[in-house]
Amino acid sequence: MNTTKIGWIGLGNMGIPMAGQLIKAGYTVTVYNRSKDKEASLKEIGASIAETPKALIAATDVVIVMVSDDAAIEQIFKGEEGLFSIETSGKTIINMSTVSPSISKEMATQCKAKGNFYLDAPVSGSVKQAETGQLVIMVGGEEAAFNQVKPILEKMGKLAKLVGENGAGNSAKLAINSLLALYAQGLAETVLFANEQGIKTEDLLELINNAAIGNIFTKIKGDAIIADHYKAAFALKHIVKDLNLAKAEGISSPLAKTALNTFEDAAAKYGEEDIIAVIKQLKG
Repeated sequence: MNTTKIGWIGLGNMGIPMAGQLIKAGYTVTVYNRSKDKEASLKEIGASIAETPKALIAATDVVIVMVSDDAAIEQIFKGEEGLFSIETSGKTIINMSTVSPSISKEMATQCKAKGNFYLDAPVSGSVKQAETGQLVIMVGGEEAAFNQVKPILEKMGKLAKLVGENGAGNSAKLAINSLLALYAQGLAETVLFANEQGIKTEDLLELINNAAIGNIFTKIKGDAIIADHYKAAFALKHIVKDLNLAKAEGISSPLAKTALNTFEDAAAKYGEEDIIAVIKQLKG
């Protein structure tokens, strides 16, 4: 069994399978989640439960955070029972959430002042990749801290790569998710155009997935379109958040602006559905 004690905060669609990978790898894992019912499945396979982030960091060596946005990060770190509400040193906090580079830089500065380490380490991949440990993890922070926790990250991903200082991991993730938005809108528009020309969706997608332009995304989301199944693996509302974060960091290209407008229009009706539900918005 690995001796490093890991704390996990945030048990959404991604957090549960990612934390599960660490338990399966032999780590001692303590979890915290605001919605307590989500802790049950991990407790069944060996996780301990912490009542607060404060209690969690006190009992662990490495804390991993996987929550939805900057506001949640503020609460987890600075709340009354948050990670910063107790004096600790020598801890490593890994923020795997997709949040702004600026909040990572802020939290890194405060962690360092307390004698702790901070890495931003968002992931590329969805629920299936989380369940199989095949995520791609992009990391910002100090190289020594990264090397120390790299074996942990490699239990969750097929690639864990340091890309720069604190905030760089978040910047890389916003770049990748901007491309994700373009993929999703492009695939949806392509299917709708082909349908208008009398081409069946199944036939078009078979061609795409056997051509050079085919990839895992077109296969998975193409299958969702064919099945007319839009349960969220990555909710459409989250791509709106990410595109707005990218916009705040300076992305202003024509395609990025168009994608943001499209997904913002779609979010009111389809925000809780999968990103590829944008096809329903475009179809009208």
